[in-house]
Amino acid sequence: MISVQHLRKVYPGRNGGHVALADVSLDVPRGFKLGLLGHNGAGKSTLIRLIGKVELPTSGVVEHGMSVSWPLGFAGSFQGSLSGIDNMKFIARIYRTDYPRLRRFVEDFSELGRFLYEPVKTYSTGMRARLAFALSIAVEFDCYLIDEIVMVGDSRFHARCNEHLFDRRADRALVLASHDTSFIGRVCDGALLLSGGYARYYDDVQQAILDYQAL
Repeated sequence: MISVQHLRKVYPGRNGGHVALADVSLDVPRGFKLGLLGHNGAGKSTLIRLIGKVELPTSGVVEHGMSVSWPLGFAGSFQGSLSGIDNMKFIARIYRTDYPRLRRFVEDFSELGRFLYEPVKTYSTGMRARLAFALSIAVEFDCYLIDEIVMVGDSRFHARCNEHLFDRRADRALVLASHDTSFIGRVCDGALLLSGGYARYYDDVQQAILDYQAL
């Protein structure tokens, strides 16, 4: 289970800074699909980064009782001066994953070709997202963190993303942030509606969608 207790995130700035999250608590059991709803700036991406521990909270606790991916599409952990290939080697060592298998998968899935031999800092945003997504699902996690920004590229790439996440890994937990309410309604078991730095949990995903649309 993932347990989040009284999470608060304040970014430095004038007048005390910007409060992205004021007080958010939630639990994500194994195999559970949680949808994050909220308008732009509500804190969905911030919450995903905090759950993934790629950012530290101002206060509060995030505990992982299962393995959790970094946010899919998030490339902040890449070493920009290294190539995609060298970043693959690093990920394989960190997560104790068979490198040849990981490399074959990433080469096939990302379809970045010769660019995998170029420094990651030269990649476009979409190319970074493809590499980060491919690396994320090349490593087997119990829970995947997904921000809508990962859905880059053409419809064929979208279809492959959906197949690997929602078909082949149907037994895994997901934390999914999206503005696509029909998608949230189809795949999620519960929803968290973020507004004004606070969150309200719903067992009834359709009611969460209605309340989100009414904001």
